[in-house]
Parts: sequence; C-alpha cells; structure tokens
Amino acid sequence: MTIQALKTPIVKPGADLWPIIRTAIQDQIGQLTEKSVLAISSKIISYSQNRLVVKTAADLADPKVLLAHKQALVKSEAEFYLEPAASKYQLMFTLKNGNLAVFAGIDESNAGDSFVLWPEKLPEFLADLWQKIKTEFKVQNLGLVVTDSKTYPLRWGVTGTCLGHCGFVALDDCRGQKDLFGRAMQMEQVNVAEAVAVAAVLEMGEVAEQTPLAVISDISPITFQDHSPTPDELAALKIDPQDDFFEPMLNKVNWKKGGS
Repeated sequence: MTIQALKTPIVKPGADLWPIIRTAIQDQIGQLTEKSVLAISSKIISYSQNRLVVKTAADLADPKVLLAHKQALVKSEAEFYLEPAASKYQLMFTLKNGNLAVFAGIDESNAGDSFVLWPEKLPEFLADLWQKIKTEFKVQNLGLVVTDSKTYPLRWGVTGTCLGHCGFVALDDCRGQKDLFGRAMQMEQVNVAEAVAVAAVLEMGEVAEQTPLAVISDISPITFQDHSPTPDELAALKIDPQDDFFEPMLNKVNWKKGGS
C-alpha cells in the first residue's frame, strides 16, 4: 500500500471542493492511477456545506456558556445521546448516522471560532464527486472514502474512521472460507473502507498539516465497483444496536432521543 497526503489551501465556508481537489491532484501527483482510492477529510466537506455554527460572544467569554451551547447542538444533531453527567469528563456519547461518537462528531479543532458539524448527504456528494474525478482523470476503477477520527475503549489516542465510501466493496465477506486448519469462518467480514481510512488518516495527520486529502494505491485486498453504493450495500455496513456484539453495553445505558 502506498499513501500520499495532498496539501490544499485552507478551505473556506461554502467553497466548491471540486476545483480544490482537482488542482491538488494535478499539481502534486499529476495523474490518478487505476485502482486508487482518494481519502477526503470530513471537515473540508463540512466547510463546503457550511455545516458551521459560529460561537457567540458569550461563548467566547465564558467556558460554561460555550459548553452549554455545544451540548445543545449535540442534542439536536444526535439520534440518541447520553447526558453529560453519565461521563466523569462531561463528554456526551451519541449515536449518529449509525456511528457511536463523542459529541455527535461536533468538532472545534481547526475550526476557528465555530463548531464544525458532520457533513450531510454523503452518498450523494460522493457519487457526484466520483463521476467528476473519473471523467477528469480518465480512470475506470476509483474509490473514495470520507475520513474522521475516533477513539477506542481502553486505548489512548485516536485513529481514522470511515464516514462514507464510494466505488469499491466496503466489506470483504470471509464467511465460509477456510482458515489454515480447515475451519470454516463463521463471522469474519473485513471492513476494507474502515481499514483504508485508518491508514489514510495516519498519513494525513491530525493537527496543522493542512493535508485533508490522500491518494492510496497498491491496495491488495480491494474490489472496485462500477457503481456508487446502493442503499442495500450501505445498510449492510450498519448493525442495529439490538444485534451488535456490544449490545450488553449499548443497551444498558439511558439513551435520550435527540434531533431538532
């Protein structure tokens, strides 16, 4: 696997991402190769969609007011949330778009005086961008992933995660295949989209690198598609909390219904 992070100008609210992405590819690698994947930070998509909430003067003057504002946004953005008192750190655990996330993905890093919300309508955004890139660079096999960062229980530090994908099979289903000792695999499905996002974010960075794009090539275990993901393919990536391996923990807490 080869990963090259691409530098871009600072993306302004409401900016059209297509010329920014096209120029970054042209200037820094020249041409996309077949069977490559472009990773895109979710934050620049949020900026392009104006998914920003400007902090008020009161927010900036008083940390308690700022936290209350953020908590109100979380309750509006999340499908389900836990009250801050459930965490010793006053964090809000949420379910958002089929993801278990802190603060519904609302971020303040690299955000100026705004809260940055997760982007909307990612399948439509990716399908449109996928077609534009394929046409511009004359490639048939191309993947896209939208990345963010996430934490894991009992581990310090963050890694990348995939919020959306296009152009390849996200799950490599290994069920029924035989292991080294001839035992049929019962549950294993490799989340290719997640694995690619983890690798890409490691190269893209988390702080002031200003590299919100990365091109990943020479990925061995990946199958490209000639269509954007269908609703059924997208649904296959999500597990209902009732059926999840972590159900004993997920459903033993006092989730509150979110949404505006």
